[in-house]
Amino acid sequence: MTKRELYNHLELQNQLTAATELLASLEAAAGPRAQLLDGMPHAPGVHDCVGNLATEIADTRTGIEALRAKITHSETAVAACIGTIGDLQTRMIFRLRFICGFTWKEVAALIGGSNTECSVKNICYRYMKANLK
Repeated sequence: MTKRELYNHLELQNQLTAATELLASLEAAAGPRAQLLDGMPHAPGVHDCVGNLATEIADTRTGIEALRAKITHSETAVAACIGTIGDLQTRMIFRLRFICGFTWKEVAALIGGSNTECSVKNICYRYMKANLK
């Protein structure tokens, strides 16, 4: 396992989060809307906003499923690599960061003690420098 593979897995998780948020916003936009009753004529040409959004929603769902498949595939290798870490705290830091996808600040809060964002990041980077390519 290389550093690049760990960070690729993390990037896939970030992409999944962004795609899920996009899907939620598309679904909200496709919901019922209030009709504008201003009495003024509207621009010529009729278009189906909901129909257009339905296509985007379907494409986004397909993309999300593809991302989930990639994440599942890479997560087995990442989990196997993390499982070889001997130190419990270091292993937990790697698991929270690279499998759960938490930020360094969230990792530090979950680890607890006197650990800060900087300290958990340094533990991770020291381990990577010593043990990963």
